[in-house]
Amino acid sequence: MRRSSPSDRSGARGRWPARRFVWLALGVALVVALAFGSHRPGQQNAAQRASAIEADLRCPSCEDISVADSSAATAVAIRQVVTTRVGEGQSTAQIEGFLESRYGVGILLRPPTSGLSVAVWIVPLVAVALAAVGLGAFFWRRRSGELVPVAADDRDLVEEAMRRARDEAGP
Repeated sequence: MRRSSPSDRSGARGRWPARRFVWLALGVALVVALAFGSHRPGQQNAAQRASAIEADLRCPSCEDISVADSSAATAVAIRQVVTTRVGEGQSTAQIEGFLESRYGVGILLRPPTSGLSVAVWIVPLVAVALAAVGLGAFFWRRRSGELVPVAADDRDLVEEAMRRARDEAGP
C-alpha cells in the first residue's frame, strides 16, 4: 500500500472546509428529522388515546403481543378497562399505574425511564458513542501516521525482488 507524501496531502487539506460543511449539513438534517419525527399531534379523541395506550401494553396471556393485537380474554378485559378509564378522563400515567399495580411492571411493552430500567435506554447510546469514538480514533491515528523513511539498501532489495519476479513470469 502506498502512503502519500506530505506534498500529496496538501490537496486533501484544501478540501477540508468543504467536508466540514457537508458534515454540518448532515448534522443539521439529522436534528431537524429527529425534531419532526418526535413531534406528536396535540389533540386526540378518546378512541385514539385508548388505542395508543393499548398498543403500549403487553398482553399478560400472550408472549410479546400488545393488548391491541391480542384476542385473549385478558386482553379484551384490559381494553375495556382502558376505554372506561380514558372515558373517565384519567391520564395515561394513571391508567398505566393502575394496570401495573394489578399485573406488574411486565404489563408495559416499553420499559419505564426511571430507576435501574433507565440502563435499557442509556447502555445502547453509550455503546454507540464509544464505538464512534473508537472508530474515529482508529482512523485518525491511521491517517496521521508519519512516513517512514526507506533506506537505499531496502529499496534496492525490493527492486531486485520485483525484477526477479518479472523475469520468472516471462513476457
